[in-house]
Amino acid sequence: MLQASKLIPQGQGLAPVLVRRAAHLELDWDVRQKSRFDATASNGRTVGVFLPRGSVVRGGDVLITQDGSLIRVVAAPQTVLKITACTAHDHHHEHSGAFDLMRAAYHLGNRHVPIELQPDHLKIEPDHVLADMLRAMHLTVAEVREPFEPEGGAYGQQHAGGHGHAHGDQTHTQGHDHHAHGHHAHGHDHAAGHGHG
Repeated sequence: MLQASKLIPQGQGLAPVLVRRAAHLELDWDVRQKSRFDATASNGRTVGVFLPRGSVVRGGDVLITQDGSLIRVVAAPQTVLKITACTAHDHHHEHSGAFDLMRAAYHLGNRHVPIELQPDHLKIEPDHVLADMLRAMHLTVAEVREPFEPEGGAYGQQHAGGHGHAHGDQTHTQGHDHHAHGHHAHGHDHAAGHGHG
């Protein structure tokens, strides 16, 4: 079996013509959120994907196998619930549809549901309890078969980039320490001021 343990997000830096010619793997979200899985590519070869833990594979990403060949990842259409705002009940409020969607995203996020955010709709995995809740919030919920690309969120997304991201996180933390230190100093001045009074 062919092993693939390197992922190029969205094929960045690769010649588009090579990516277009590459065999592809069509994977649904259940598989793409795993870091280790076996799948069959469009050229019939079985590929064992072995990525760093917490990796998420997106449609458009490119896997590189141990023999140097490229495999393009395609997000497979799957059954999802597409949530859109009803416009019928709110002619006088032109932005309330967007607000309804924002409120729905908030409630779904609170339940840690994987959710795809788009400017005019949301997508979640089928769940009749959530569907009923959303309909009660005056939203339209339709079952469709489309690719599902939920938000990365706090878990998963920052690991995907490997070293580059980790380095970024480090500098970010230093920045925060510096900031905290500033506040600390400010606190002392403030106290001193009160002392004089």
